[in-house]
Amino acid sequence: MSLLDIIKKNRSYRRFYEETDIPAEHLRLMVEAARYSASSRNIQPLKYVVCNCRETNGKIFPTLAWAGYLTDWDGPVEGERPSGYIVQLLDKNISATASCDHGITAQSILLQAVELGYGGCIIASVKRETLAQVLQLPENLEILQVIALGKPKESVVVDDMVENQYKYWREPDGRHHVPKRTLDELIVRID
Repeated sequence: MSLLDIIKKNRSYRRFYEETDIPAEHLRLMVEAARYSASSRNIQPLKYVVCNCRETNGKIFPTLAWAGYLTDWDGPVEGERPSGYIVQLLDKNISATASCDHGITAQSILLQAVELGYGGCIIASVKRETLAQVLQLPENLEILQVIALGKPKESVVVDDMVENQYKYWREPDGRHHVPKRTLDELIVRID
């Protein structure tokens, strides 16, 4: 599979085959991809909590908000929830800010996940104080976002955006549609 194919397959999946476990070594490979990613000033201030324990997953899940544009959906039901999580943390003893590192490393984690046969969703809407208590984090570790992971149980369709309608939506059969601006709209000029 080419890199562009992996990128195209890397969608925000929100429903999973919950019973399909993610081995710890696969989660470690995802963090390894983050480790080799670029870091602003090369300061590398990010740390991670990696979880594939069903009991802990059950405690992480209620601290997350899912799919803001799908106002009539409360998130995946039992049996369709993530089978793994990677919680991105900022070590404030290293830096006061993550700069752009959390975006770079989250993409690397998800691309590695796709190559391994999984999918995921970056979730920034998190009850951070509650999750910090669940994970028993020291004060120097600040939760930035959570990457929910699993074997995708949904089909995601990419559509060309029409008339600046950027909100994703679902069909009654569950197919999830994501509008994307066309390449011609993105490229302002080629010299």
